[in-house]
Amino acid sequence: MRITVFTPSYNRGYIIKKLYDSLCRQTFRDFEWVVIDDGSTDNTEELFKSFSDDLFPITYVKVKNGGKHRAINKGVGLAQGELFFIVDSDDYLTDTALEQIDKVARSIPLSEKNEFAGVCGERGHTESAGIGTTFNGQYLDITMLERKKYGISGDKAEVFYTEVLKKYPFPEYEGEKFVTECVVWDRIAHDGLKLRFFNEIVYICDYLPDGLTAKYEQLLWENPRGYGTYLYQSGEWGRYFGVQKWNQYLRYYYHYRKELPFPEIARNLYQNPWNFWWRLLGLRLFYKLYDR
Repeated sequence: MRITVFTPSYNRGYIIKKLYDSLCRQTFRDFEWVVIDDGSTDNTEELFKSFSDDLFPITYVKVKNGGKHRAINKGVGLAQGELFFIVDSDDYLTDTALEQIDKVARSIPLSEKNEFAGVCGERGHTESAGIGTTFNGQYLDITMLERKKYGISGDKAEVFYTEVLKKYPFPEYEGEKFVTECVVWDRIAHDGLKLRFFNEIVYICDYLPDGLTAKYEQLLWENPRGYGTYLYQSGEWGRYFGVQKWNQYLRYYYHYRKELPFPEIARNLYQNPWNFWWRLLGLRLFYKLYDR
């Protein structure tokens, strides 16, 4: 199997057929569709019983609600494809999306393949209206942590080698149901694995009010260990620099100081509690003097 299209779904029976229909229209056929139903209470399960698997294999698994990151871990374990393409349940693909992805992946020389984590195309609101900014040219080989350097912004269509994702599972924290994908994508990038970026819209986004994107910041705050991991990595690997990094830590502290013990706040940010206390004290004193 060349490509696994993976979809985590939660109560999306009203819209997921749009994605199914786009898969049926694909000009490339060597793929499967793996769906993890994250505890839906709507008609999703009955809907999948009605979907034909004549054109491509469909694996549908219903699990207890645990969040998208756990669903991805489960999906990677089930995947038969060499490439793993996450497509959310409220989005869909252009008709030639998988053909384009296969073409770009095959353009990477076999002698260099171990330097790559996969490929990355464009997302769009439509097939002609891209999201964010992109680079000039056909291909660009960089890590995810280098996007800003090359003027790349906005959501993109990342496609990873399945074997790479098996080596980088999402952390699963007890009692938490969200870890941003940046945690894993940045770990892959920090280890030097590149993506081959290409300038073709392959993924059409519908940012719906009930989607993860609309609730992104809320979900970060509702999951303090996952958010702490993201902030720590961001500070260590260049998303935040210097004072900007510590401003993020200070904001985190102020948000949770009435909910969590101080040592737990420090541990969530991978900091020594004693050193962390002194650093925050210094930063707070600095801002008091600055305000005067």
